[in-house]
Amino acid sequence: MTEMHMTDKQTLRDRARQHVENGAVTESYSANREEVLRLLNESLATELVCVLRYKRHYFMASGVKAHVAAEEFLEHAKQEAQHADKLAERIVQLGGEPEFNPDLLSKNSHAQYVAGNTLKEMVYEDLVAERIAIDSYREIIQYIGEQDPTTRRIFEDILAQEEEHADDMADILNSL
Repeated sequence: MTEMHMTDKQTLRDRARQHVENGAVTESYSANREEVLRLLNESLATELVCVLRYKRHYFMASGVKAHVAAEEFLEHAKQEAQHADKLAERIVQLGGEPEFNPDLLSKNSHAQYVAGNTLKEMVYEDLVAERIAIDSYREIIQYIGEQDPTTRRIFEDILAQEEEHADDMADILNSL
């Protein structure tokens, strides 16, 4: 086992003063920043598309079992919006620009916007989208590895909630 060498205080202080305009991105940031920003923006698009789809489903849900599903749709829409905010904040911290251009959201999103006509179709499409997010976020977490622990942790937190969402949608789908 190799012994880890800690940087001395003066070197840390000197390094912090270099390239101070880079904010949170220090010399020790080892990830490919442009690639991480691309992945963050694609994930931001995914979350925003999911917010829009869940909102539509919330307003369009009808039928005997619609109330339970509608409440889940609304809760998920709010949580997906929180995910989008976390991703946008991280993009800015890394010196990037969060992409909110509506013309690019569907193009950049991992998940598709499928409206669904019946309650069952809506729940099914939401479950598919959650499963896409789960797979893509797992890959992003593996890609980032130890190179950017902050971004990795954001994705890990979002992934845990996406797994809950998929579980919720699967339970509702099985009850329809």
